[in-house]
Amino acid sequence: MLSPMAPGIQRYRVGDFDIAVVSDGTMRLDGGAVFGIVPRVLWEPVVGSEHIDREHRIPLGLNCMLVRRGEHVLLVETGLGNKLEGAMREKVFPGDYGYLLQRLEHLGIRPEDVTAVANTHLHADHCGWNTVRRGGDIVPTFPRARYYVQKGEFEAAMHPNERTRATYLAENFEPLLRSGQLELVEGEAEIIPGVHFLPTPGHTVDHASIVLSSGGETAIYTGDLVHHEVQLERPAWIAAFDVLPLVSLETKKRLAERAIRERALLICVHNTFPGVGRLVEEGGKRRFVPEPGLTEGDEAP
Repeated sequence: MLSPMAPGIQRYRVGDFDIAVVSDGTMRLDGGAVFGIVPRVLWEPVVGSEHIDREHRIPLGLNCMLVRRGEHVLLVETGLGNKLEGAMREKVFPGDYGYLLQRLEHLGIRPEDVTAVANTHLHADHCGWNTVRRGGDIVPTFPRARYYVQKGEFEAAMHPNERTRATYLAENFEPLLRSGQLELVEGEAEIIPGVHFLPTPGHTVDHASIVLSSGGETAIYTGDLVHHEVQLERPAWIAAFDVLPLVSLETKKRLAERAIRERALLICVHNTFPGVGRLVEEGGKRRFVPEPGLTEGDEAP
């Protein structure tokens, strides 16, 4: 059973799965980049002017997901971590982050307790805590875990181009290859029983979301298919970060239809913490409705 909640931690239950959304903190990115070709006059009222800084950056959550079922302890995404320094920390990825491990500790989870780690893709804000500095070396943070990522995504990360090299940081994934802990998968691979990758291309060619299914209930960790909840409601609001924007559009539409049909719980990495809700359709319009989590009196399955 997981320990009581604390700031940056919120629990949910899906069938037999005990889920904790665990925040690594927040980062700030250019609002225009988050919303692509959507004019600022449209996205600013959605974000709220009070959340936009002088550089026109907006806050984005770093919501990781801890999944427990039986002997399995799965961590989905690992935030930005604590390895960034200098201009990378101050200008490329500004924000207040690096809290994942201490929040896992509050839940009674030590790095050696994690049995599996899954990355939707390998951009730096999703896999920073995959590895950690120890002395002069960078080593896997979770020594007993198998690390799962799509094969095509790993190949793209190992051979970045001019557009992607600033966010594919080899220190976050090359040590996993050297340690023998990396598992390259293709398509709808099972990570642990009841948890599968779901290919959701668009943000990157081989981006994949994570689907949990148990007891007739579904949860979907969206990854960077969604940077802000409004992008679930308005799929044409596509981030400039997406390398295949028109593919991203169709992928979001398919996922939204499934989420509504299955009443799936959606866990969105960059929404304001905890970033969890359900997509509903009313009067021909879609709306993201936040989902309250468990309280301290609720017991895990």
